Amino acid sequence: MAYTVLARKYRSRNFDEVVGQDPIATTLKNAIAAGRIHHGYLFTGTRGVGKTSLARILAKALNCLASDGPTGSPCLKCDSCNAIAEGQDLDVIEIDAASNTGVDNIRELRGNAAYRPARARFKIYIIDEVHMLSTGAFNALLKTLEEPPAHVKFILATTEIQKVPATIQSRCQRFTFRNIDAPAIAGALQRVCASEGIPAEEPALARIARLANGSMRDALSILDQVLSISPKKLSLAVLEQMLPPARHDQLLHLLNSAAAADAGATLAATDAILNGGQSLEVFCSELVEVLRNLLLLRAGVAADQIELPSDARAEFEALAAKFELSHYVQMIAVVEELRRNVRFSGSGRALIDAAMVRFAKLREWSSIEQIIAGLGGGGSAAGGSLEKKKSAEISGVAATTPAAKLPAAPRPTGAAPAHSEQAPRSSSRRESAAPAAPAQGEAATASAARRPVGDSAPRRATTERPPEPQPALKRGLRTDERAALEGDPLVNKLMREFDAVYVRLETTAPDHRSPARAAAADEPFESVPRETYIPPDHEDSIDAEAGSSDPE
Repeated sequence: MAYTVLARKYRSRNFDEVVGQDPIATTLKNAIAAGRIHHGYLFTGTRGVGKTSLARILAKALNCLASDGPTGSPCLKCDSCNAIAEGQDLDVIEIDAASNTGVDNIRELRGNAAYRPARARFKIYIIDEVHMLSTGAFNALLKTLEEPPAHVKFILATTEIQKVPATIQSRCQRFTFRNIDAPAIAGALQRVCASEGIPAEEPALARIARLANGSMRDALSILDQVLSISPKKLSLAVLEQMLPPARHDQLLHLLNSAAAADAGATLAATDAILNGGQSLEVFCSELVEVLRNLLLLRAGVAADQIELPSDARAEFEALAAKFELSHYVQMIAVVEELRRNVRFSGSGRALIDAAMVRFAKLREWSSIEQIIAGLGGGGSAAGGSLEKKKSAEISGVAATTPAAKLPAAPRPTGAAPAHSEQAPRSSSRRESAAPAAPAQGEAATASAARRPVGDSAPRRATTERPPEPQPALKRGLRTDERAALEGDPLVNKLMREFDAVYVRLETTAPDHRSPARAAAADEPFESVPRETYIPPDHEDSIDAEAGSSDPE
């Protein structure tokens, strides 16, 4: 007699034997008892969580010949129940959508759906991996799925619900199958071993349950493999010889090593995972999922609201507190970019090792917030507040003392303004000089303009033009000014960070207000100095203009 694998031999036969999907089983039983049987069901979830098994159980419940009608407790002994369990019933048609993707296959289904079942109450179509149907096939199925004949029921199963069109989903009752908890899988494995007459250690069963990652079928397949090596007894020592640790255990060990800033241990943990047959891209995908769970825990999401292995929740919570929230955001971004790069890179392993070292050294790097806080906590130098210093340094004006004005030679009334002597131009920095002092005519005009509006004192008539703006001249910093700036640690740090230079730019701008407006504002009517900026491409023209008015 041919050997039947454990995954098929111990498939759930009724609603009570379903492992880890009690809410769905209870809902379907109650719907059958109340007579509220829908014409279409959509089962979605990861592999090995019971979608196809529950579809067959539902088919047995609807077509059990030992009952006068649909029942929540099929007999499991009649011809219909046995044929459905073996996948050979004429009235329960199981279709693999991966092999029947075309429109012609759905047209054939529609044509056969019009005929009544051979012996059962309902003709039931179980379409597995329904997301593999083509767009045309989905469109051909729409009308029949929405209004099928009274004797037809549809049960669709998929592992990728996002690929199923919304028009199909809206015509079905959707049931989402969750990953099965490790304790539930271990309990089911214990019952299987007892039925097979094989003694099993609880730590070994728990280890297999963790390796299954929520899939009952995977757990039974692993158990079948282990029993092939040790058919007399299932022990943890046998598992250590042939099976790697659970995936999340390995990833948690890797991240704990990174949290301890141990680059060597982090690389060793990475090597152990990849040498176990894990591909680079899958490694990145699983690492992102673990980092996401840690991010949610660090953000304050309750552990029972996250898909975590029940036996490792305490380990996840302990690790979540070892990194800051911004660290998890950065690590997820790094691993996601790494996942895309290793797919096409010939040095994928080197990229992964570099990323793991980066994780181990993550605490040595400062975030932008920490750098800003460090700059603000460095203390402000004497002579001004921190805000004023930052404003001056960012704009490139770092002088702390006003520039001394250079004297100007007297000039006759109406003559062009004389410029002061230009200092030699520095090749390493941009410099500027103070404006020239006003001439006698300008002083008289400014003095007359500063009189109140109602002043009856005689005014001397003048035909002098209003003062024109003086061009900006360049002059170097004094020794004491440069020493004051270079002695400030905050200024030195910013100079190094931004590769900055010391610049002081001054000019004289005329007051364009009328004397009446100046008197109303209670402000002197005079030319006021202001800071300005000389673009680099205007320096030569300014130098030429200043040199042309040189009295020498």
